[in-house]
Amino acid sequence: MPEELLDNVEPHRTREGDADVDANEAGGPAPIPQVSIDRSTVAELERRRILRAQATALLILAIAAVLTMLYVAKLILVIVLISILIAFVLAPLVDLLNRFDIPNALASLIAVLLLVIAVGAATYVSYSRALSFMQELPQYKARIQQMMGRVREQAEQIEQTTETVMPSSEADKKTVTVRQSSTWTDMVSRNASSVSEMVLAITFVPFLVFFMLSWQDHVRSASVMLFSMENRNTAYVMLGLIARMIRSFIVGNFIIGVFLAACSIAVFGMMGLPYFYFLGAISGFLSLIPYLGVLLAVVPPLIADLGHLTTATFLIVVTVVLGLHLIAMNVLYPKILGKRLQLNPLAVTISLLFWGWLWGAMGLILAVPIMGACKIICEHIERLRPYGAWLGE
Repeated sequence: MPEELLDNVEPHRTREGDADVDANEAGGPAPIPQVSIDRSTVAELERRRILRAQATALLILAIAAVLTMLYVAKLILVIVLISILIAFVLAPLVDLLNRFDIPNALASLIAVLLLVIAVGAATYVSYSRALSFMQELPQYKARIQQMMGRVREQAEQIEQTTETVMPSSEADKKTVTVRQSSTWTDMVSRNASSVSEMVLAITFVPFLVFFMLSWQDHVRSASVMLFSMENRNTAYVMLGLIARMIRSFIVGNFIIGVFLAACSIAVFGMMGLPYFYFLGAISGFLSLIPYLGVLLAVVPPLIADLGHLTTATFLIVVTVVLGLHLIAMNVLYPKILGKRLQLNPLAVTISLLFWGWLWGAMGLILAVPIMGACKIICEHIERLRPYGAWLGE
């Protein structure tokens, strides 16, 4: 084709292309692209948003229902969990008796009877020592009155200083507050129902422990059968790890408690405290309570030596209890329990705060094994493994 004919040929343009070129050449705005909206996609997104909102609401309601159940049924749940812990403690004794061809039911009965005898003996010794201390308490009356007098004088001095700095009006000075004094009979009558419920619930502990020990194989196999076929192996391994963790936790705490009690008995005996063997045992095992243990462990020796309490004695008792508590928490706990629990301090603190708020003093005792069991469960469920990693060290 001749070159002059090629020069006369222009590329084919559509009307839209011509308009675009003319708009660009004129310096005008670029055309807005036309986007088609699929109404089915919008409806699907709206449906998913509604489903997510419903799932969130159901989750909140489920959490509220579980918290309500835990609070309302706390007495039953605490008794069951305490029975489980005791059963784990007595399980090695039952296994030892089974090696001597003793039937499982009889071995469980012997273990429970030994537990009841041990608890009864400890209660009798504690009651007799507490009764002797209460009989000697009037001898400390002058000492207590002297201490209270000093506290009252200091409070009056602080009050006078406050009135000098911030003078009160005449109306405030004439204000009188009347409080009705409550006697011990009123306190007993108010708390009689709760005490009776507690005593009734405690009587179930030996029976629960007996049946847990005598039917432990059946309970474990039946619990595994509750899961689907593909998850039974995981459930079996998970239950075994939880059992080992709880047993290690109890035995480890007992060993640490014996060590602390022996050290406390030796120090209190050298100090000449009355009932030093009894006070040392109580102080040593109270020190096992996380965070609050160091405060509770100081109280028994200070009260026992109230009649001869001096500044030096106070400092020695506080130093000994605090030193033993730090050794137990920072040296013995990681060595004995660290490999089994592997919980980070933040998770333990949150667990203590939550279960202490929910169940009180028993919640502080049960918080660590409950959190350890939750960590093991999270580690063996695919969707919950991030939570298990967060709970770990």
